[in-house]
Amino acid sequence: MNGKTIVEIFTAPGCIRCGRSVTLVETLHHELGSESFDWRRVDVVAELDYAVKLGVRATPGIAIDGRLLFTAQPTKTQLRAAIQQANDK
Repeated sequence: MNGKTIVEIFTAPGCIRCGRSVTLVETLHHELGSESFDWRRVDVVAELDYAVKLGVRATPGIAIDGRLLFTAQPTKTQLRAAIQQANDK
């Protein structure tokens, strides 16, 4: 793989579930170590074209390396497995 795994959390203003997804990613970032992946929060209002391109239809959504993998908040175990699988590529 070229470079670090990138995790993107697609959020909308006022979305409570989105905040929980951000917390989940922050927790895994801390547990797995900052060298394991980079992450960013994507506001679907500000980056609507990008969100549509990836197929985001509702928030929260989580993409890894430019692929929408979760259209609802995953469990910690599911997200950890997806990040580790991306790191193994």
